[in-house]
Amino acid sequence: MKEQKVLNYIEEVIKNVPNDWLKLTTHRLDIYNEKLAKTEFLEKFESLFAAKNAETSALKALPTAFDYIRLGHPLSSVLEWGIAKLNNLKPENIISFSSRTMPVLAVLRKNLFDNKNTQIVYTNSLPDFFDTEALKNVYGYNFELKQVENAEEISEFNGSTIFISQKDEIGKVDLNPNIDFWLNTYPNTGSILLLNGEENESYISEIQHVRRRESIAMTPADSFSALKQLVGKPSSKRNDIENNKASVITSIQKITGTNSNALLASCGLSMQYAIMMGLIDEAQEKHSGKAIKIVVPPNCYGGTNDQARRVAASLENVDIVDLPVDGDNDMVQSTDLVLEQVAKEDAVPYIIAEIPTNPRVEVPNLEKLREALSKKRKTARGETAIDPVFILDQTFCPNVQFLAEDGILSSIRTISYVSGSKFPSGGKCTAGYCVANQKAENLLSKIDKHLILCDNEATTLQVEILAEQLPSMNQRIADAYKNTREFVNFIRETLPAAKINFVSEELAEQGFTPSVFSLDLPTKGNTHEEREAYKRKLNQKLINMMISEIPNESKYCVSYGQLKGCYWTIPATSTQGTTKEADKDYIARVSVSPDLDLELHKKVFLDFVEQI
Repeated sequence: MKEQKVLNYIEEVIKNVPNDWLKLTTHRLDIYNEKLAKTEFLEKFESLFAAKNAETSALKALPTAFDYIRLGHPLSSVLEWGIAKLNNLKPENIISFSSRTMPVLAVLRKNLFDNKNTQIVYTNSLPDFFDTEALKNVYGYNFELKQVENAEEISEFNGSTIFISQKDEIGKVDLNPNIDFWLNTYPNTGSILLLNGEENESYISEIQHVRRRESIAMTPADSFSALKQLVGKPSSKRNDIENNKASVITSIQKITGTNSNALLASCGLSMQYAIMMGLIDEAQEKHSGKAIKIVVPPNCYGGTNDQARRVAASLENVDIVDLPVDGDNDMVQSTDLVLEQVAKEDAVPYIIAEIPTNPRVEVPNLEKLREALSKKRKTARGETAIDPVFILDQTFCPNVQFLAEDGILSSIRTISYVSGSKFPSGGKCTAGYCVANQKAENLLSKIDKHLILCDNEATTLQVEILAEQLPSMNQRIADAYKNTREFVNFIRETLPAAKINFVSEELAEQGFTPSVFSLDLPTKGNTHEEREAYKRKLNQKLINMMISEIPNESKYCVSYGQLKGCYWTIPATSTQGTTKEADKDYIARVSVSPDLDLELHKKVFLDFVEQI
């Protein structure tokens, strides 16, 4: 009776699901409390369930579950809640992934640090993409494999037991108390992990962190499909992926000016993770025994920074080297100094950098950067040092052909990647992609191997969206840049004391035409603390005015590259911001689209200036 009540309610939710739950990638920060991610949403959802209220208006009024769908979203939360109810578990003990591998890696990672044994138990056979050798030798994970006839056979084990079930059913399972983590995998939607027993609840935050940084939650569309299966309804069929994939690859090659294969991932960070693990695999093979140095800006996008440090923490031969690039630091000088240091140690250098930088939108002297990256260096013994691989995050300006045959970075081994939730899809999905120039093309097979191993490839719907949106991307970027330049010029005239970080006209002529700028508002106070506090308060006042007076267009959201409106955020305070407090920059980041009422935005900004 209780189970049927849950299923009936979910069926009503499916009928009345708000459109935003299926369509949005980024959600409002002004109604989001990061400390209460998922829980605040589910508490209110539980109240609706108790009241048997599944009206669309009531569902729409629920608080934000997560600010960005890579981390989770309303539909993934409802799916997890439903499965928890059916299995008498807490909702936080159910975690959905778009990947069928990453939940296993999440448990293995924690057990690596806890020095705890792990056994992976399965029936019939392991999934095709499960690469035991790579997981042990490249990722550094230790585990035992055990095949059984059924879950009831599993006996007590000194450590963690992960059971991989490849049955299609979604819903209730017979939880053997000897199973710590029950993983249900589904070929077309991802996986659902059930944590069994209070002693395993300490894993929740670690598993969520893996979902946040190295993978994504089950997508809204796939969560919706899973919910339909849960209540016995037929799920939507997806179009053939191959034609769409071919179209996407053709578009990416045209945009980037490359001939390499384009790899498609579930998000920018899962693409980055495959790049890092693929390159580590390559280094172990080609430069056995040598240290690997991942060079990364400490003040870059927080996800990049965090993920790189997490990879290094898991592997003894991998270290992080800071690359100061923003503000008072010169990227070229920093690159030269760091590469000289790594060369002396006879280590393998992999450099991750954003051009332009995020959030200050700075571009280094590219000729000098190329020189620094190309310089032949010597080890302490006088031998030729290993040349770097430059891993370029060009999410701010995916239209610039760095890697083309005549591109500025054509002579350096370079891999470029882009987060698809920005310009490529116009904010319609999270998918990411990467390409390589001719000098680095041979590295793609290793990267692809780890993308497949982690089951972090783009979903069918994501590829379909990219196929629709990529052909118009460069035009959208041009139109959005035009609006952004006009808005920036207006702010400079209206509030000359503000410091604006945006590309120069000269850089724009070179193709750097982002639609994002950072705004450092004028402040006052006698001490640094007073000035900082005043500036933060002023940032918030500006954002509040914009989103309250232009609610249909101005949003307090973390993303950019959207099709419509204007997004405002303070990167330092978002879940996607810089990880270390010392590197956080409490400035406003503004993202302008090709489609907005620019005159109204100017008017509200003028009103703001008159009030300060």
